[in-house]
Order: sequence, then structure tokens, then C-alpha cells
Amino acid sequence: MSSLIEAQVQSDLDIAPLLLPARVLRNDAEALQAAHELADAARQQAAQRDRQRKLPWAQIEQFTRSGLGSISVPRAYGGPQVSFVTLAEVFAIISAADPALGQIPQNQFGILGLILGCGTERQKKQLLQSVLEGWRIGNAGPERGTKNTLELKARITADADGHVINGQKFYSTGALFAHWVAVKALNEEGRQVLAFVRRGTPGLRIVDDWSGFGQRTTASGTILLNDVRVDAELVLDNWRINETPNIQGAVSQLIQAAIDAGIAREAVADAIRFVRERARPWIDANVERASDDLYVIADIGKLQIELHAAEALLRKAGQVLDQVSAAPITAESAARASIAVAEAKVLTTEISLLASEKLFELAGSRATLAEFNLDRHWRNARVHTLHDPVRWKYHAVGTYHLNGTLPARHSWI
Repeated sequence: MSSLIEAQVQSDLDIAPLLLPARVLRNDAEALQAAHELADAARQQAAQRDRQRKLPWAQIEQFTRSGLGSISVPRAYGGPQVSFVTLAEVFAIISAADPALGQIPQNQFGILGLILGCGTERQKKQLLQSVLEGWRIGNAGPERGTKNTLELKARITADADGHVINGQKFYSTGALFAHWVAVKALNEEGRQVLAFVRRGTPGLRIVDDWSGFGQRTTASGTILLNDVRVDAELVLDNWRINETPNIQGAVSQLIQAAIDAGIAREAVADAIRFVRERARPWIDANVERASDDLYVIADIGKLQIELHAAEALLRKAGQVLDQVSAAPITAESAARASIAVAEAKVLTTEISLLASEKLFELAGSRATLAEFNLDRHWRNARVHTLHDPVRWKYHAVGTYHLNGTLPARHSWI
């Protein structure tokens, strides 16, 4: 199976990925177990995949077959609808093993929220059922060369046979692995819509040109859309999502924070392993083992405390989202959810960067050898935490508590 998958990605043709039967998980416990099983498998070759920039096709297929891709589908549509606490923990578990593997499907969950928030009942049933059956959704939203992340140049026009899309996208995480490519574009009225394009549609080209020094195997590259046709029933009025208060941005940010928490977990764990098993004590410490060095012990303690604090805020953010989503969402409750997630994201950002850098100070120069590839932790943390500036999280939290200002409503808060 893996050789066939690799043959597909190496082809110059834009062939849709394999569609394999997917399990439908029943509850949170099964989701967490599936995440641990995937993490155990993914961790074995994660450093090698990063070093060789080998895309995790087999691991993504396991993610889908295990049922993890549909864990947020509501029970009313046949899914397990796990808690947001569990959703965050699933992504943290997977991202500790391989944060690229955690990032690839993260947009799918944000897009599921958009389907629920602005899709018609027919669209919801069709698209959610496809996810339950193992279809993956990739992202074609962001663009380069625009004023900001919200500005779009891609356009969609209607004709007698449906719609036609033209444009170019970048940061298209998950699209190379996807069966549906969710394309954001402006319609004739200048309103944003979300079109679900089937892989293999003529005019759709996905280019694996992501060259970031971290998260190297996410394939977050370019999408070219040249007169791409899409069925009218697969075009969602995405602009409607902001007509009412929602937690769309908070859910997206929760997953981003969980990925960073996973990076931090593995960096701390690798620091401990290396100090115990390979590092030499400093001569002035007068100890037999590096793990007996008082300064090293104190620094490991500090890292663990800061990691546990970040994880605690991540759980709290998930709990707030669970509470808010259990009742009609108001502007105030949506803001409470966004602020809780923002607080978590501040700490997960900081501990992922700190732990992945402190690792080398504690483990010593031997830890920098290419054979260990431990620098991937810092590279992954540095690149992924650039998704949105954490300085604006401090601002959102501060002005919310100080002035009662509700945060902006978009996917980055």
C-alpha cells in the first residue's frame, strides 16, 4: 500500500489520493486510543521523514482509516462528536510524535465547522457523510501577494453549468493529501464563498513547493486554479458565518495551540532522554551523571512546570469551548471562548520555543549532531508558531479584561 501511495505523490499528474474505508469511532476514549496508536507508529520514522522531506502518506492514511478524521462530526450526522478537550488532546498526542502529521488535517476540522455554520442541510449531509466515509478535506484559502490574510484575489463566477474558479493559493496545508479541496473565493457580489472541488478536476493543480525550514513534510504549497468547474451545490455561502456569533476562530486556534503543545512535549521528553543517556556532566558540577547536575535539574523542573501550565490552559480552553457550544452562542460567550484559547496559545507558543531551544543547552554539543536531528523540534516550533502573531494574543487578552473589548471575529482569534 505504501509503495502505491508514494507512486501517486511522485507522479506529475494530479491524481486523487486513495479512498479507503474509514472507521467511525464511537466516543472520546476510542479517539484518544486511536491517537496514541497513530503516534506510536508515526514516531518511529518522524526524524527520518523530516531529514529526507518524505511526505507522511502512510501515516495520513492511518489517520483516516482509524476514524480520527471524523471525530468532530456531530452525532446528528453519524459522528462521535468528541469534546473539544479531547479534540485538543488528540492533536497534541499526534503532534508530539510528528507535528507535520498533526498540521496536515487541522484545516479539515476548521472547515467542518464552516460546513455546519453556513452550509445548507443538503450540503451538510453530503459533505459530512463523505468525511465519515474517509474523504479528506484540504485547504485552499490563503494567498500570497495580498494586503493581509483576509484579502482574496481568487474569483468564482456562475454560468449555466455551475461555477468556474480562477486564482492561485499558497499555504495550502492538507490539499495534496485531500479528496476535497476547499477553495475560498469571491463571488460576483464580492462576497466570500467556499467551494468544494474534487481532486482530479481539470484545471486544478497542486504543486508540492513548500520549502519552509520547519514543518517540512506538510506539503503546504501552491494551488493553481485555471477555469476549475465546481457544482453549484458544492458552493457554500461562507460569508454567512459572521452573521451570528460563533466559535469558528476559537476552534481553529485551539488546534493550533494543541500542535505547539505536542511539539513542546516531545522536546522536553527528548531533553530528558538525552541528558539521562548521552550527556556528560560539566566538570565543575563534580557529579558522575549529567542528570545529577543541580542546574540541569532546576532547568528541567522549570520546563516541566511551564509545559504543565500550558497544558492546563489548553484543557481549560477546551472546557470553555465545550461549555459555550452547549448553549446558544452569544457575542459574549464567543468572546469568552476566544480569550480562553488565546491564553492557552500564548503559553503553548512560548513553551514550544523555549523547550526546543533549551534542549541543546541542557544536552550539550553532542545533541547538535545531524544523526539525532533534534533541531527539528525548534524548526517545527518556530515555523508553526508563525501562523499568527502571539503578541496580538496578549493584546486581545489585555483589552478584554481591562476595557471589556470583545476580540475580532476571524480564524486567528
